[in-house]
Amino acid sequence: MSQSYETVIGLEVHVQLTTKTKIFCGCSTEFGRAPNSQTCPVCLGLPGALPVLNKKAVELAIRTGLATNCHIAPRSIFARKNYFYPDLPKGYQISQFELPVCEHGWLDISLENGEDKRIGITRAHMEEDAGKLIHGETPDTAGVSMVDLNRACTPLLEIVSEPDMRSSEEAISYLKKLHQIVVYLGVCDGNLEEGSFRCDANVSVRPLDQQELGTRAELKNINSFRFIKQAIEYEVERQIDLIESGGKVIQETRLFDSNTGMTRSMRGKEEAHDYRYFPDPDLVPLVISPDWIEEVRATLPELPDTKRARFVNELGLPAYDAEVLASDRELADYFDACVQASGDAKACANWVMGDVLRKLKETETAISDVPVLPEMLADLIGRIADNTISGKIAKTVFEKMWQNGQTADQIIAAEGLKQVTDTGAIEGLVDEVIAAHPAQVAEYLGGKDKLIGFFVGKVMQASRGKANPGMVNQLLKKKLGAGG
Repeated sequence: MSQSYETVIGLEVHVQLTTKTKIFCGCSTEFGRAPNSQTCPVCLGLPGALPVLNKKAVELAIRTGLATNCHIAPRSIFARKNYFYPDLPKGYQISQFELPVCEHGWLDISLENGEDKRIGITRAHMEEDAGKLIHGETPDTAGVSMVDLNRACTPLLEIVSEPDMRSSEEAISYLKKLHQIVVYLGVCDGNLEEGSFRCDANVSVRPLDQQELGTRAELKNINSFRFIKQAIEYEVERQIDLIESGGKVIQETRLFDSNTGMTRSMRGKEEAHDYRYFPDPDLVPLVISPDWIEEVRATLPELPDTKRARFVNELGLPAYDAEVLASDRELADYFDACVQASGDAKACANWVMGDVLRKLKETETAISDVPVLPEMLADLIGRIADNTISGKIAKTVFEKMWQNGQTADQIIAAEGLKQVTDTGAIEGLVDEVIAAHPAQVAEYLGGKDKLIGFFVGKVMQASRGKANPGMVNQLLKKKLGAGG
């Protein structure tokens, strides 16, 4: 890519709000139901049917606005966005235009050089989703388009960024940060494949010395972070090649083809659409009181950035551990509960990031369904700390805890796994191992210090893993003398 151009990216993210019913009617928002089975006169746009605003959707919008540092408008208005498309039954979309519910926010993202960058959020406005067009792909339906209006009237919050991003990496960092926040808040399930979290990217390029923005292309509805990155990078290259070959970038909407890795023109936008916005006469202005905002603020969870900082500054975890553990709210809650019961943050982090995450992946289990509760894991960590079992035996105990849901103490007692800490018993095993390996003893005494590991292993094997490793090491060095 030519180094004489700067990339400019702004993102429009549609977040589907996790209400059980639609934004202006009582129909279910459940995904995957039979086509057109979740519709009513309101979401079908039948004459005389009047919309009623879903209060829960407003609350979720406020939560998102607060978490993204937005100003929550005390008064906002729903407007009709007029256009005609087969999946828009009313002939208009109820959205917000001049007076959105949230404005002037920001998110800080981390750059590859370790620095932070602030990305502005222009606005976040509430609106209803359209239906879904399904184009025939079988011989029987070839050339036919069908419409499923189950999604029509589903509540969305469209979050519009400033054109502050300068690379695909920055765009993905912003998107992942926003995705993490809305999932943490519980305002969206974050499922890109089902369309719960959708992104349109506005991409343009300009010469490095130019202040004026270049002509942008809008890349529509891309359903994975990987494809969004590919689409942006392809589009940047396409625009630069076009300019340098003497062509001109036109304002248009483009689609990304994941099979070819290319974008293609969907429709031109040389003339801006006249959506003829006007206030919806069927909906009164939305008034949000300061008391309501504070009620919602009081319900906000600890957000990822704050959680990561607490894990590092208060619990003393390395930044990497904090990043992994704070990446998912339920995982972080599990870890916090384990620390509260154990008191050993680093040991809890090691177990959660190691054995717990491994078993979650192996068994395809959600963290909410983990059979080893945080308090049970804390007890297991305690049994290592008080020398009841060794770290190695603890791995075996953990596997059995996962399988049968028993506590560490129950398994240790039932299977006789308690660690041997009796000096006399261990000393007898040490003497036997030394006597059985005279050649290795000679080598150790000759200066091969690393052979101490060999002897420790033999003693642990003889004790079936029950001997205290520290005591074994200490007794061996004492018995073997100055060679170590």
